[in-house]
Amino acid sequence: MYKLTAKEEEVMEHIWTLGACAPKDVVALYPEDERPHINSVANAFQSLEKKGYLTHRQRGRGYIYEPIITQKAYGRAKLSNFVDRYFGGSYLDVVSSFVNEEKLTQQELMEFLEQQIQEHPLP
Repeated sequence: MYKLTAKEEEVMEHIWTLGACAPKDVVALYPEDERPHINSVANAFQSLEKKGYLTHRQRGRGYIYEPIITQKAYGRAKLSNFVDRYFGGSYLDVVSSFVNEEKLTQQELMEFLEQQIQEHPLP
């Protein structure tokens, strides 16, 4: 999966919200005083398509684009890169840091583990 620029990621988040859409639909989501130029958004769409995130089909004189990569799949890949980069690939270190920083209680962790064991018992 190709890495996205901050602007491409922002546009992609709008596309995930809208589903099938055109660049003008994404531009319309921005507040009027922060609205990017249509050409900037159209360029982002083309880049996203080249990177394999979008596909398009003809509609009238224009194109409608649809995401190929789901937001969840993108999030997983980004999380994996984050864990590799900042935690040496150790998901256990990530969970430990959540517990140590009180973002996740031990009780919540135990409940999660019990649920996982029930849903995915070892053979």
